[in-house]
Amino acid sequence: MELDIRKQKILKAIIEEYNATGEPVGSKRICSLLDVAVSPATVRNDMATLFERGLLEQPYTSAGRVPSHLGYRYYLNNLLAEGFVASREQADIEAMFNVVNPDPDRLLADAALVLANFTRCVTIFSTNTPKSVCVKRVELIPATETTVVIMVIASNGVIKNKVCRVRFQVSPRICEFFTSYANSRLSGKSLNEITSSYIHSVANGMEEYAKMFDSLLIAIYELCKEINDGQFYIRGETNLLSYKELKEDAGDLLILLDKKQQVLDLIPKEPFEIKVTVGKENNRMELSNSSVLFVKYKIGEEQCGTIGVIGPVRLNYAKLIAHTRYFAHTLGELLTDTLNH
Repeated sequence: MELDIRKQKILKAIIEEYNATGEPVGSKRICSLLDVAVSPATVRNDMATLFERGLLEQPYTSAGRVPSHLGYRYYLNNLLAEGFVASREQADIEAMFNVVNPDPDRLLADAALVLANFTRCVTIFSTNTPKSVCVKRVELIPATETTVVIMVIASNGVIKNKVCRVRFQVSPRICEFFTSYANSRLSGKSLNEITSSYIHSVANGMEEYAKMFDSLLIAIYELCKEINDGQFYIRGETNLLSYKELKEDAGDLLILLDKKQQVLDLIPKEPFEIKVTVGKENNRMELSNSSVLFVKYKIGEEQCGTIGVIGPVRLNYAKLIAHTRYFAHTLGELLTDTLNH
């Protein structure tokens, strides 16, 4: 769709004013925002043309107009100049991650909450575990006479543990025996190779000790699967309740956001670095009045992290995209440093 320069400026002014106020924008207000002298009558004629082309809507009987979802798409594709992150804002974002020896799980959870508070939107943080990740070591730590902590350390630095009740009297000798055997069969194995059938073969190799240690082997399998599935955090769901334009959709949105797999299905399957879908472009009815932004980031050399932001269509896209991109870059660098130590 082609628009002349003046109509582009009018559409841009309407969108940015509506983003700031949430109120329909009239021709007199547009005249005061433009950097060229244009009469209100000319602006009204151009607004009428934009309305006919589906780029503007009239929400009720009023002289004002609001951008349509199609208008937002034109704006994103043709008119948006991505904002920049000022030095002070860069320092603020970096300060959020100013922690010593951070735990990757806790780091992602905290980052999701920080970004939700910053954007006043819902944030989604997820990671995919590269196929190259393997079991680095298994540890068995005595807790009580009948309980132990089983710990799996992966080659990407992720550590998972679980408390297990056992059928034997816990002693250092038994823990040392199991740890030695488990590492001889599991250390260096890809997480994808740690299947239920492989764990069954490990148990068979223990012969008469198989029943004694079955709960520990099952725990190892579950921990490996948990690491392989990656991390997922969603924060800021109640932020949606503060937007009047989402009032009718809020209940359905909160139900959607409570289902992990459905949220993960929102992430585009095709390769991308940044992706924005607006309103009815989303393939979920619950998101027909929302915008969804996804940004990919690298952990090491692999692009296996995703940050998502869900909010109303009326967003400051220039600021949101710039800050989310910088946030993702900073998080990726920190996770890379953390997982390589």
